[in-house]
Amino acid sequence: MAIPYAALLDFRSKHVFNPWAQRDPLDDISSGRPDDIGPRARLARLQAHFAIAPALVLVGEASGYQGCHFSGLAFTNEKLLLEQRIPRIGSVGRLTKRPRPWCEPSATVVWGALHALDLADRTVLWNAFAWHPFKPGQPYSNRPPTRAELEDGREVLDGVLDEFAAASLVAVGQVADRALRGLGRTPDATLRHPSMGGANEFRAGLRALAKRLTSERPSLRRRAARRRATSAG
Repeated sequence: MAIPYAALLDFRSKHVFNPWAQRDPLDDISSGRPDDIGPRARLARLQAHFAIAPALVLVGEASGYQGCHFSGLAFTNEKLLLEQRIPRIGSVGRLTKRPRPWCEPSATVVWGALHALDLADRTVLWNAFAWHPFKPGQPYSNRPPTRAELEDGREVLDGVLDEFAAASLVAVGQVADRALRGLGRTPDATLRHPSMGGANEFRAGLRALAKRLTSERPSLRRRAARRRATSAG
């Protein structure tokens, strides 16, 4: 099954920003190359990120204003892109007009841990609710997706997971865990979300998972084969 890009781009909802279809006032188009900034660039980065047969798929809760809102990638901020810390993404200039680049703490923790464990090149990141939900009147804020929003996002989540059915599936946080189980998908692991003081616990959980993946490769391959068969059916 192909990535459901049409559904991803078409989604609209009140108090939700679609990074891959909507332009933000802070998008920096001073370069005079509008196609290199904003929604088209975010979509191109997402397609590059997805151009892999990953060993891991990490699923978080929802896009955030300091991260995916401007980068187009889950758990990824402007500063990490400028530092070329994201595999398969080439050199980029400033994404926003802010004096300083966005630097989302959770993104820094996640990619730091992936690089430390030599998993960065083999991992795809996504969210249970793909888009950025914000508080009314506060576009640069975060809020949990509602139950209705998570339901509306099921088609896209399901399609992305089908595309990477061979990978080990990891929920980052309880919202992601519930969303995955609601689709009939049992995560291979559920990690503490790195926000709200959870960074060290997330790192420890990912480290333990990496060790377990190394020792359980044959059984995980069989589990992935069953997932592919289920998806095909």
